[in-house]
Amino acid sequence: MSSTLQNFKQPALDFLSYVNASPTPFHAVQSSKDLLAKAGFQEIKEKDSWASTCKPGGKYYLTRNGSTLVAFAVGKKWAPGNSISMIGAHTDSPVLRIKPVSKKGGEGFVQVGVETYGGGIWHSWFDRDLGVAGRVMVRSSDGSIVQKLVKIDRPILRIPTLAIHLDRQQDFSFNKETQLFPIAGLVAAELNRTGESGATPQAENDEFAPLKPMTERHHPYLLDLIAAEANAKVADVLDFELILFDTQKSCLGGLLEEFIFSARLDNLNSSYCATAGLIESVADASALDNEDSIRLIALFDHEEIGSRTAQGADSNVLPAIIRRLSVLPSSSSANSGESTAYEQTLSTSFLVSADMAHAINPNYTGKYEPDHRPELNKGAVIKINANARYATNSPGIVLLQEVARKASEDVGERVPLQLFVVRNDSSCGSTIGPMLSAALGARTLDLGNPQLSMHSIRETGGTHDVAHSIRLFAGFFKHYSSLSKTIFVD
Repeated sequence: MSSTLQNFKQPALDFLSYVNASPTPFHAVQSSKDLLAKAGFQEIKEKDSWASTCKPGGKYYLTRNGSTLVAFAVGKKWAPGNSISMIGAHTDSPVLRIKPVSKKGGEGFVQVGVETYGGGIWHSWFDRDLGVAGRVMVRSSDGSIVQKLVKIDRPILRIPTLAIHLDRQQDFSFNKETQLFPIAGLVAAELNRTGESGATPQAENDEFAPLKPMTERHHPYLLDLIAAEANAKVADVLDFELILFDTQKSCLGGLLEEFIFSARLDNLNSSYCATAGLIESVADASALDNEDSIRLIALFDHEEIGSRTAQGADSNVLPAIIRRLSVLPSSSSANSGESTAYEQTLSTSFLVSADMAHAINPNYTGKYEPDHRPELNKGAVIKINANARYATNSPGIVLLQEVARKASEDVGERVPLQLFVVRNDSSCGSTIGPMLSAALGARTLDLGNPQLSMHSIRETGGTHDVAHSIRLFAGFFKHYSSLSKTIFVD
């Protein structure tokens, strides 16, 4: 294999490790934390004062709810009110989530109740080998309640389709409430099992519990598996947020391995590239010596359901953090910044909203605007919409072009860009870009790597596009401070 091909392939392989380890937003945040910690970033907490912690030249990260992460590196020449270069992405994807009371059954089958999260292509979830992963709240031996991540990485659930002999409808349709329940086993086997968990319903003389016990709300054997994965007793499992995921591993595909076949490309592909791009931009020991900006990534939860949660992009997460960062004192001053530092910072900052884009599907070419047909492995796609479903405007496009030029010079290889608008007779999705640009007043641009089958349980992306985006994002962080001063827009 040529060194050039390997340069593109290795970032894709690194992404595969990331996405395979991250079936849920909680796991994606943990995967990003691991990468950041390895690169020398220090964990901080929102609840603490940062006055004595965050210093020019430092690298930090924090989380909210365990499913949203913000990381940043402070330039050594930082001064209150200076700009922040930002990349925003999201950690969630359309999934099936286990209901609070999931214990179901019928016709001799053990079944699990699930609800839909986001706008998934739900027919793609049928006949897949499904595992369970997420967050479990566990009571510790000292009485405290802690969060533990679990990942049952084997096929324990399946949603069976109806045989074609029994339903010859041309279009596959189904009821999401009654026909999307996975089967988990057979009642006969459940009754005959010899588990040692002691997972039995609550006795009348037990301590009062406001809610029905977990063993009545969920199948006992499912609780056994969850408790074992959390290294806890069933009785100590108090609640959980668990989703179903495809246990088939993400991989490279195609005749020349030019494709990525994977779940959750939307939007863990962007989350990974943002994390890797930030790390790459500060890999050199002197990277922050002449930097007067802050380089920041924000990986939000709940984009797929509107972002209006405490850990979503339409919350105070980013504004609150920017407000605190805007008044960080410089290395030559102990003051707390100016009263207008927050507004000054926002007026000169820039946000790249990184979310996946639609690649041309050769079987449905009529669905695409003829002059805007993004291709796999041809670089990140700048997304434009006249009705502001995306936040891109011409100064942002000019800036990204200049960033791509600089990034190409940095790595000695082209860092290409593409353009996309949706057809006038088609609906257009949206991203965190418009809501954040409106809330912050900061200049914003929407882009993302091209992909096929967006919101399917199994999506397709381009192998080379991982490297393209990492290089673009690293270049954005490295060159924003100097380039932004050359583009004059009030």
